[in-house]
Amino acid sequence: MPCISTVAPWQPWFIPRQANPGGGPPAWKPFSYTYHFFWGLEDVIAVYTNMWGQLQTNRSVGGLFPNDGDGNAWGDKQVGFPPVLEKLGYRLTDPGRYQNLIDSFSAQIGAFKAANCEIIAGVVLPPDFTTFWKQALQQGFKPKIASIGKAILFPVAVEALGRDGNNFSSEVWWSPSHPFKSSLTGLTAQALASAYEGATRKQWTQPIGFIHALFEVATDVLKRTAQPGDGKATLAAIAATNLDTVVGKVAWNGANLPPFAAKNVAKTPLVGGQWRIKDGNKYEIVITDNKTAPVIPVGGKMEAIG
Repeated sequence: MPCISTVAPWQPWFIPRQANPGGGPPAWKPFSYTYHFFWGLEDVIAVYTNMWGQLQTNRSVGGLFPNDGDGNAWGDKQVGFPPVLEKLGYRLTDPGRYQNLIDSFSAQIGAFKAANCEIIAGVVLPPDFTTFWKQALQQGFKPKIASIGKAILFPVAVEALGRDGNNFSSEVWWSPSHPFKSSLTGLTAQALASAYEGATRKQWTQPIGFIHALFEVATDVLKRTAQPGDGKATLAAIAATNLDTVVGKVAWNGANLPPFAAKNVAKTPLVGGQWRIKDGNKYEIVITDNKTAPVIPVGGKMEAIG
C-alpha cells in the first residue's frame, strides 16, 4: 500500500524505521512504498543559527532534548545539532535526555546557568516548555533567545505564558505570507488561512498548509496513475511527482538530500520567525529570517526576549 506522509522532519521519520537505526548512513536503506515531504534537521539548524546571528550573544547554547524520537534525532551527535553547532563556533551544553512530562527542570536550568547559556534550543512538548520557562524565570535564568520546536507551534501554547512568551522563536513551515497557492483550488496561502479563520473563528496554524498539500499531492498522483488501484502504477506516479502546492514544490527528485534518503524524501522550504504580542494577549508569528528560502518575505528582524 503506497503511503505519502508529512509534518515531521525527515530524520525522525526515516531513521527509527531502519533495520539498524544506530548503524549510521552505511546501514540505512531506502523504502519501497513510503514517501515523505517536509524539511530536515539540517534546515531547522540553518534557520535557527541564521536567526541567532542577527543578535549579539556569547554563542553558548543550552539544549533541551527529550527522550523521544524528535529529541534523540535533534540531539544526535552525527545528524543532529551537536556537530553543526560545533562547526559554526557555538558551545552546546546538553544535560542529557529527559523524560517527557517531568515536573522539574532544575537540573537543566542549573547546567544552563553554569554555562552562561544565552541561547536555548530544543524540541519540547508544550506543557514541558511551559514548566521549563516558568521555572527558569523563577530561578533567575532568562536567555536572550529561545528557539523551540514543537512546543510553540500553536499560538495558544504561547498565549499560555502571557507576556512571557514574547519573542520566542521557531522554524516556520508555512504562513499566510508564503507566496504559494493551491493546485486544487487556486487559493493563495493568505486566502487559505483567511478561509480557515472565517470558517472556524480560530487563528490559522502551520499544519493547515501541509494537510491541504497532502490532498493536493494525492489528487495529482491519482490523476497521473496509469492504472488506478495498481500499487506499482501508483508508486511510479508518486516518484514522478513535480507539483507546485500551497507549501511550495513537492518533487521526489533527491534535491538537497543525502543519497540514502533521496528516493523517499522531498524537501519543502523553511524559514524562521518570532512570536510577537498583538491585541493585548494575542500572538502572531513574524518571519524574521529567510536566508534559507529568499522567496518567502520577512516581516521583521530578530529581537531579544523581553
